[in-house]
Amino acid sequence: MGAVETRLAELGLTLPEVAAPVAAYVPAVRNGDQVLTSGQLPMVKGKLEHTGKVGAEVTAEQAKALAQICALNALAAVKSVIGDLDLVEQVVKLVGFVASAPDFTGQPGVVNGASELLGQVLGEAGVHARSAVGVAVLPLDAPVEVEIQVRVRTA
Repeated sequence: MGAVETRLAELGLTLPEVAAPVAAYVPAVRNGDQVLTSGQLPMVKGKLEHTGKVGAEVTAEQAKALAQICALNALAAVKSVIGDLDLVEQVVKLVGFVASAPDFTGQPGVVNGASELLGQVLGEAGVHARSAVGVAVLPLDAPVEVEIQVRVRTA
């Protein structure tokens, strides 16, 4: 077990199996020293933890926890491409999408769930640029979706 997965264990977290795509795409692709993930939903053992709009059926606090699950799924997708999360040099960019009720404006706080998790797990390498976007609907009626782009050490 590498340093990153040891840190996950210290935080009481387990890297999940890579979430199966829900359409015609792959979970992550490597392009030179970059790995880009597809949008990761808050799937646990193949099922969404919650559905609905944040600010209506899902609270901001629940959505923040769901964003953490998305980030874990994104790390699993990265690992599926590079084999060892200790090769991650930097999370370059995180984009978080929040399916929002019309009057909900707390998207940054929700996406903090993913950002904070990456910082806790990866330390300085987890500091990233970010966008937090409110949207009308996400696949499968998920409340949150997260994608990341990371720079990795090359051989």
